[in-house]
Amino acid sequence: MKRNDFSQWDCALARTVDVIGDWWTPLILRDAARGVTTFDDFHLSLGISRNTLTQRLNSLVDHGVLAKTLYSERPKRYRYALTEQGVDLVPVLMAMASWGQKWLQDVSPPFRVRHKRCGHEATAMVVCACCGEPLALSDLEPLPKGESA
Repeated sequence: MKRNDFSQWDCALARTVDVIGDWWTPLILRDAARGVTTFDDFHLSLGISRNTLTQRLNSLVDHGVLAKTLYSERPKRYRYALTEQGVDLVPVLMAMASWGQKWLQDVSPPFRVRHKRCGHEATAMVVCACCGEPLALSDLEPLPKGESA
């Protein structure tokens, strides 16, 4: 299936979807966040075709979301790790997972995490960066393009 190219759109969401918007990429990133690092381990975890996995890993490396380092010369084998960009996507994945846990029946968390600072299990919540209040659509109003708050 041919997908649309959003890489040149003047919209941060569209350009993000261009990088992570297919159905396999968030799952690859989820596994990378859980510590999966090798092609074979991604393949085993996801059951994805080798060609598709190769394409997705290469795309994530090309976009700077994953870093690829050689760990075996013969045969050539690589480890994949989240870059700073990739690490910044983890809360996005957690927010998507939280939505799924709330709205899709019988869905368990894809990976459970403990917040190191307080010791409790963490779930995602989107809050205002200024006041810390949770964000809801009813509390938001769109700004015209180019206008600041």
